[in-house]
Amino acid sequence: MFLVSRRSGLAAALLAGALAIAGPAAAADATALLKAAFDNWRGKSSRATIEMTIHRPAWERGLTMQSWTEGDDKALVRFTAPAKERGNATLKLGHETWIYNPKLNQTIKLPASMLAQSWLGSDFSYNDLAKAEDILTDYTHRITGTATVDGHTAYDIEAVPKPGAPVVWGKQAVRVRDDGVMLREAFYDQDMKLVRVMTTEKIGPLGGRPYPLVLVMRPADEPGRWTRIETTSAQFDVALPASLFTRSNLENPRG
Repeated sequence: MFLVSRRSGLAAALLAGALAIAGPAAAADATALLKAAFDNWRGKSSRATIEMTIHRPAWERGLTMQSWTEGDDKALVRFTAPAKERGNATLKLGHETWIYNPKLNQTIKLPASMLAQSWLGSDFSYNDLAKAEDILTDYTHRITGTATVDGHTAYDIEAVPKPGAPVVWGKQAVRVRDDGVMLREAFYDQDMKLVRVMTTEKIGPLGGRPYPLVLVMRPADEPGRWTRIETTSAQFDVALPASLFTRSNLENPRG
């Protein structure tokens, strides 16, 4: 879930305050729980530093990025390290996404069909790292169970596409804590086969809220392959310049 959007998460997210769900009626509402998780993840706006580790059985590499989000439809992610990836960036405005390659000095607009593709060879997609919230807008939701996790009530939520929705996944299964922390997200294809699973592996205080500091995405059928993203610093509900989320800034960053 990281430019991860209509926002993202993995950055992204995959960021408004650590949203506790108020009252028993709200706590039992699957859509409200998912909305709380996205609000906790990115707030009204966010600025974050994220480290990503891509692991394969034969190799491993690390990358560092800066991420900015605003509202439900603006997100920018720019890689800062290593040197060969520095300057690569992704901009998401509503349903439109552009990627910029500084070595080629080229900007490409991605078709919607590519938003579920791997981002820089990781196990996260463009939508994940933009913290895209199509799970809120294009799916229906129901609570399938509850559990107690670290003293919190955790809700298991099934998300099924609305008829005719232009989505990749046949189903998503999400576990969300009662304080808005997403614990797990599983992705199923149109044949209901499990494709990949994202788990929260570390929760801690960040920006005045409990936050999923470390997320790991694992393909379901490829043992030994995973991608880890860790948010090392973040600010939420911050003022961001309007020029930040523009193609001009994507290609020629001004700070």
